[in-house]
Amino acid sequence: MVQYNSAQRKNVRILLVGDPGVGKTSLILSLVSEEFPEDVPPKAEEITIPANVTPEQVPTNIVDYSNTEQTDEILNEEIVKAHVVCIVYSVEDEDSLDRITSHWLPLIRTAIGEDQQRKPVVLVGNKVDLIEYSTIDSVLTIMEDFPEVESCVECSAKTLHNISEMFYYAQKAVLHPTSPLYIMEEQDLTPACKKSLVRIFKICDIDGDNLLNDYELNLFQRRCFNTPLQPQILDEVKVVIQKNIPDGIFHDAVTLKGFLFLHCLFIQRGRNETTWAVLRRFGYNEQLEMCKDYLRPTLKIPPGSSTELSHRGQQFLTALFERYDKDGDGALSPEEHKMIFSTCPSAPWSYSTDIRKSCPTNDQGWVTLHGWMCRWTLMTLIDVLKTLEYLAYLGFNVHENESQLAAIHVTRERRIDLAKRQSSRSVYMCHVIGPKGAGKTGLCRGFLVEDMKSLIGKEFKTNVVHCVNTVQVYGQEKHLILRDIDVKHALDPLQPQEVNCDVACLVYDSSNPRSFEYIARIYIKYYAESKIPVMIVGTKGDLDERRQDYLLQPSEFCTKYKLLPPHLFSLKSNKKEVYTKLATMAAFPRFQAAWILFYKHRLVQLWESAHLRQFGLMTEDPTLWWKAGLGVAAATVLGFVVLKALHSAGTHVRY
Repeated sequence: MVQYNSAQRKNVRILLVGDPGVGKTSLILSLVSEEFPEDVPPKAEEITIPANVTPEQVPTNIVDYSNTEQTDEILNEEIVKAHVVCIVYSVEDEDSLDRITSHWLPLIRTAIGEDQQRKPVVLVGNKVDLIEYSTIDSVLTIMEDFPEVESCVECSAKTLHNISEMFYYAQKAVLHPTSPLYIMEEQDLTPACKKSLVRIFKICDIDGDNLLNDYELNLFQRRCFNTPLQPQILDEVKVVIQKNIPDGIFHDAVTLKGFLFLHCLFIQRGRNETTWAVLRRFGYNEQLEMCKDYLRPTLKIPPGSSTELSHRGQQFLTALFERYDKDGDGALSPEEHKMIFSTCPSAPWSYSTDIRKSCPTNDQGWVTLHGWMCRWTLMTLIDVLKTLEYLAYLGFNVHENESQLAAIHVTRERRIDLAKRQSSRSVYMCHVIGPKGAGKTGLCRGFLVEDMKSLIGKEFKTNVVHCVNTVQVYGQEKHLILRDIDVKHALDPLQPQEVNCDVACLVYDSSNPRSFEYIARIYIKYYAESKIPVMIVGTKGDLDERRQDYLLQPSEFCTKYKLLPPHLFSLKSNKKEVYTKLATMAAFPRFQAAWILFYKHRLVQLWESAHLRQFGLMTEDPTLWWKAGLGVAAATVLGFVVLKALHSAGTHVRY
């Protein structure tokens, strides 16, 4: 497994500053030549150390400073350009030690500005070969007062003592800084670090019991360090936690307190790189913010293609739902819904409004597993980048998945579907268009409830925008999304994104004589020459149907433009075949003429069946239904053949 490490710098630039005579240049030359130089120039040239010879495998530039050859302005520029500043002092010169706090640290703060991030600093005591005591105690006091000081080291350019360590600490101060993780004064993790580690703990807690058992700790270890956790080491870690944090271990598993303490201990012991490896593996950058390319990896979507959840994405979201459905009632209560997104900056949708208006819920208005999957299906189709982002927050790419791209399926282009006369998609977008008052919102909302009669008399104050549910198309489950196209004024033109869809549902009020004209004009203007299947629906079918004030009546209009006859819809009927028809038309986008033949044949069959019953000729013989089924299938095939023949003969047929 490749460790995600995009947050790490591609190079490190180290600047050495200090009073004259402290040995800055000698330190650089001793590192490069591995021997003490007898003749030391006023300033060493900038040196680049290749990545393969550095401890962190990162190219490193070392820059010297000389007050005799460089101005204060140049020094300020170099401080700004540097990733880390090494302040060199002479351990035998107390004045050079005092100048760290009186001159150099204030100078560095001024150069970078108060509004900028702190520049990491390493304090370097040179010439330890000349004394028999240590200055580290004095330096530790400085570290307490200046949080930007990451570490300190004593060395000798003459004897080469700790020379390579000095530059290692400088690299480490850049690649694994302490200040974003730890507050020295409080001896505790920073709020940002604690928040990040809490999220990581929750994601790794697969069974949701607020503990990391041995299995979960092993997965965590493999994810972050590409190696299993040895049982002996795991036991030793638990002993250390138990000794320092009594409630850090519970039932032989690590609690959140124990997990946070462990990282505190790493940092206190100078093992910042361990905590940084964990944070970077879970997508965090140097500012402890989640990296953009981690949240939204590049996804190529060809024109005319759409995005759906893959099988792996569906499995992850199902397992996530079941983990947080604590009471096992098959629905997420508001509190459970809040907890499921506790690893995210916020929920991707409003539970109180979006959920209840866009997907199926139970009687309490709580989202069911079915509704949960519907809502994710909707977001994946209309805003796949948001889906990728939230899958990252929720930990999709933690164990077996390298990135969220494994959760997304990009469908083939629509032009290929049209050529093959069958859609390969399992999610269809249906635009519901009609004048105000036509009953679009009722039609859309009826898709979400079992009993549409429950919606009668309800006033829908706001548009539903999107409603998503599943339908069966020839035994296969498909997701159908109804988008209510908001029409503010009858003369307002539709935008391309309001027209383009898998199937269009043009709605008029069958009891209002002035309702049909609007959708007739919409059809002629936007859909007559398109390849988008269209169904015309007359709402309020329980009321008396009125003659429309238009040159053609709805049925005549449909006949003229080779459309299915208008479908009358009523909430009172509680019949949902309109949704299945829309999904089926989307699944077979070029078979509209064949559908008309099938529809006519079905009407004849029903009429004949009614007459057979009237004269007592209808029997319960099951073979009769089987023969009828063959007849329907034959009629459908015949429709396709006729359609092909008409097309070959050059006859104009609108698909």
